[in-house]
Amino acid sequence: MKSALTKFAFGLVQLLSRMPLAVHYFLSDWLLFPLVFYIIRYRRELVVRQLTDSFPEKNAEEIKQIARNFYHFFCDYVVETIKLETMSNDEIQRRLKFEGIEEMHQQLDKDGLQFCFAYLGHYCNWEWMASFPLWLHSPWVGAQIYHPLHNKEADEHFLREREKFGGRCIPMKQTLRHIITAKKQSEHLVIGFIADQEPKSQALHHWTQFLNRQTAFLVGSERIARQVGAAFYYIRVTRPQRGYYRAEVLPMNIPFDKMDEFAVVDKYASMLEEQIREQPELWLWTHNRWKHSYEQWVSQHQ
Repeated sequence: MKSALTKFAFGLVQLLSRMPLAVHYFLSDWLLFPLVFYIIRYRRELVVRQLTDSFPEKNAEEIKQIARNFYHFFCDYVVETIKLETMSNDEIQRRLKFEGIEEMHQQLDKDGLQFCFAYLGHYCNWEWMASFPLWLHSPWVGAQIYHPLHNKEADEHFLREREKFGGRCIPMKQTLRHIITAKKQSEHLVIGFIADQEPKSQALHHWTQFLNRQTAFLVGSERIARQVGAAFYYIRVTRPQRGYYRAEVLPMNIPFDKMDEFAVVDKYASMLEEQIREQPELWLWTHNRWKHSYEQWVSQHQ
């Protein structure tokens, strides 16, 4: 029964995705937003609490407006992701523009590197970032780290969607093994890391200042990068207008010989926070980002 419902749901998504994006936005405004914001009230208390803690300088009315703007964007993100199901290469390249690719290629070739780690956050539409491989030149191949879903049919569906533009999905637990294999086979990989997830309790190794509090960040990618000599880039995504995104590929400029431990994590957190403060409504506030507090962690490790 569960499998049949899953197949029906994704069949419906496939059908809906064929509608023009303008129709999707109409549904976002007049159906999805009222449902999510007013009726279901999806995680509204969590969103308001995290916004309040992150921006103590803002009053209650300002927080309320940011929350409302976030839910409008969140509904757009949902319909844009549905639309991605049937978007062609031409359409995604028309709606999403990458800048700095040529400069990145030139620097990687100049430095003779085999791996490039590209960091981004749950900011703007991260699902559309799966099209990144369309802009890469041979011999570079695009890949992304992902968490496999428990539902097999759903996992297979999202894998097809994320790999449709020529990229490769690497299960998070297999990251190191995959990179070692690629190194042996002389592959050149640009690997995307959405690195603002909340680490599990056993992976709380490093805390850094982020949005007005000490925040735990994943450190595995930085440790792997040290082993393979990867370059570090940050993908700064903005939304010039509805239905269009701009992604700047920016070097993080952290030389290995002068790099303190967790320097990449700290730099990433700083660059992401700068973006969030510019347009806070475009970050994923429904994610419970601060399940663990720094104070609790310190008390447990004294």
